[in-house]
Amino acid sequence: MTPAGGLSVVQGRQAMGREIAKVFRGDDRLIDWLTAALLAPGHVLLEDIPGVGKTLLAKALARVVGGTFTRVQGTPDLVPADLLGFSVYNPQDGQFSFHSGPIETNILLLDELNRASPRTQAALLQAMAEGEVSRDGQTRPLPRPFLVLATENSIDFEGTFPLPEAQKDRFLMSFALGYPGRDAEASILTDLPFGTFASDRLQSVCTPDDLLRWQAEVSSVWASEKLVDYVLDLTDATRSEPGLRLGLSPRGAQALLRTGKALALVRGRTWVTPDDIRELFLPVAQHRVLAKAASLARGLTTEALLTAILDRVPTPVGKETAPSSGKQVS
Repeated sequence: MTPAGGLSVVQGRQAMGREIAKVFRGDDRLIDWLTAALLAPGHVLLEDIPGVGKTLLAKALARVVGGTFTRVQGTPDLVPADLLGFSVYNPQDGQFSFHSGPIETNILLLDELNRASPRTQAALLQAMAEGEVSRDGQTRPLPRPFLVLATENSIDFEGTFPLPEAQKDRFLMSFALGYPGRDAEASILTDLPFGTFASDRLQSVCTPDDLLRWQAEVSSVWASEKLVDYVLDLTDATRSEPGLRLGLSPRGAQALLRTGKALALVRGRTWVTPDDIRELFLPVAQHRVLAKAASLARGLTTEALLTAILDRVPTPVGKETAPSSGKQVS
């Protein structure tokens, strides 16, 4: 699966990892997950405390992936036209001319999205779901590929507007970066510059055409009947879980399987394993389900309830989900 004259998915992931490591140190799985989101394709919401590298990682990914990149800072006075663009009347010729907004890009970084008003957040829905925007009675397609990387501060709620459920569901994955391990943090202290983003240290390693080709390859990744049943079992378990008032939707189940296929491709396989699904279950599901107030009062978070479901639902054994002639890709 290495076309003549082009990078394979595995080669691209390795090159991206080498470049991102120049400015970001952390769990290597995060790069796999972000690459899988690019391939699925889908949008990503990074939620965590300040200072762990949310914006840094998003900017680094955007730099190493070829194509256009735009960053928008979420603020209460940000209006939809600031994202989508606007028309300006020219009195000389009596015509309106459209000025494109920052959303017309390959990768859009929305920093602190929950500081933008609900009206501005809602303006993203069509773009995130359909890859197009409507302004002044006209629909304009967005560049392909199109990916939204959004960040949220998970502990500072003053002056913020929580994302509505419909908005959260547009994100393929949502996860926290967490604190780096001791060795990774030691390298941050000794090897990385403080307080600045050294974009000049990063090089693009792929093109938009590479990404589109990789996205097309995801559909060819094989998922066994047992594997699909496992996804359905997990989905059903979220809907029957007494501690949840909203379970995983069909769109969520579809996202879980699709992202599993993308992750398999990133790791050099042409088939999905139960471990792929288990690894992605929380990043794909936790922002789509809602815990009951009584559960939260008892200290049962959404993450805890989903982890219990993972432990409870039987996992298929490897031989039941691997093809008889499965092979690695390079």
